Order: sequence, then structure tokens, then C-alpha cells
Amino acid sequence: MMINKETIKTLVEEWLQGNDYFLVDIMFGSDDRIVIEIDHADGVWIEDCAALSRFLQERLGDELGDYELEVGSAGIGQPFKVEQQYINHIGDEIEVLGADGKKVQGILKEVNGREFVLTVKEKQTVEGKKRPVMVDVDKTYSMDTVKYAKYQLTFK
Repeated sequence: MMINKETIKTLVEEWLQGNDYFLVDIMFGSDDRIVIEIDHADGVWIEDCAALSRFLQERLGDELGDYELEVGSAGIGQPFKVEQQYINHIGDEIEVLGADGKKVQGILKEVNGREFVLTVKEKQTVEGKKRPVMVDVDKTYSMDTVKYAKYQLTFK
């Protein structure tokens, strides 16, 4: 049996079921490294990464051979790869690089399937006001067409 993405994915998902984690990505590095990214609504615990790593080593045994397993969390500030990451960041400020090449920052308001709604502040001319004022505008984007969406780290 060859180790491939599907084998790893099946085992990872088996482990994830009992834990509140979800799978973000599995990457096979050129240097015989298998990198598994997991995420959790409340953040990833290093102990859990170690537990998943042990679980995979037990299940794969000798087949792992020369492969080096690396289990970690989806990096903060890295573009979202799966729907669940959007869902976890509802209410947070995110940055989106649209298909048009424009960067937008706003609050992630909702996620509907592969679409998400971002509340952004835009200057608009309001009747009775001399100057344009900032108003909240909801914009809908598709996960499949944006170049990236990622969590905006803000230090208050």
C-alpha cells in the first residue's frame, strides 16, 4: 500500500471526528515531508497536533518509512483554504483580494455555501450633508473567485 493523500485524509478525518478539529490541507513536500494542517474554532493545541501525529504513525506503521510527518495549525494570516475557516471568522475583520485585484478590508458578516458577505466602510454622498460620509456596505464575494481571503490581525 502506497502512502497517498487519500490514505492520509481518511485517517486524519477518522481522528478528527472525535475531536472538534477540521482538516485544512495535506501537502506532500519534495523532501519526503507530509505536512498536515488542521484548525479549530478555538485555536489549535500543540498536544493535539502531537496526538494526531502519533495516531498516524501507529496506523501507518512501517509504511511511513522515510516520510517525516508534520502536523500543525493553519497559519494565522495565511489565506483561508476551506469553508470552515470562513465560518470560524464570522464577526472578525478579514482582508480580501478580489478577482479585480482590489484589496478590501471589512467584517465578515455571513457565509452562505461558497459565498460570503463582507461589511465594508465606503464614502458615500448623503443628501443634506456637504461632505461624503462613511457608511457600511455589504458586499458579496465568492470563495471560488477571490484571489484570497485572510484574517486581519489587529493589535489594539
